[in-house]
Amino acid sequence: MTTASAFAIDQESRNVAIETREIYVTALKNTHALEMQALQIMERQVERLQRYPEMEAALRRHIEETHGQRTRLEEALHSLSESPSTIKEGVLGFVGNIMALGHTPAQDEILKNAYANHAFENFEIAAYESLLAIAEAAGEQAALTGFQQSLREEEGMARKVRELVRPTTLRYIELTTAGEKADR
Repeated sequence: MTTASAFAIDQESRNVAIETREIYVTALKNTHALEMQALQIMERQVERLQRYPEMEAALRRHIEETHGQRTRLEEALHSLSESPSTIKEGVLGFVGNIMALGHTPAQDEILKNAYANHAFENFEIAAYESLLAIAEAAGEQAALTGFQQSLREEEGMARKVRELVRPTTLRYIELTTAGEKADR
């Protein structure tokens, strides 16, 4: 192998490493912004769940977990001398607020929120699965344990929301047929 070919191969390896790092940083920023959106959605919903204490408790617990997830993502970003994207944070935070308020006029707001929460938790599960694959490809082993914890938390919340769909629906029916306000 000539010196020129060895240099070209070495340069190509560096370019791949740089590209993988950039993909990883983007994934970290996207996931951090996604967690901001999740917080906005959950924080708006817990304000309106007085008649659904199990769902309220699950959301409050997951809000705390989400703060921990954001901290883990920030630590991973700081280890790379990077920071969250304020533009993505702003946009997804705004979208999260709109999403949370989108169902408020509906009589069956609680049901629509339960469906949306189940879908969103599965969206987050996919995001963490992807982030784990990207972190591994980028050789960022130090962050894997934290991301695996975040994934387990998202999987746990998805299970909890799914388990609560039926009792929440039955409570909604009970309140509605009794002539009580069922949306809060």
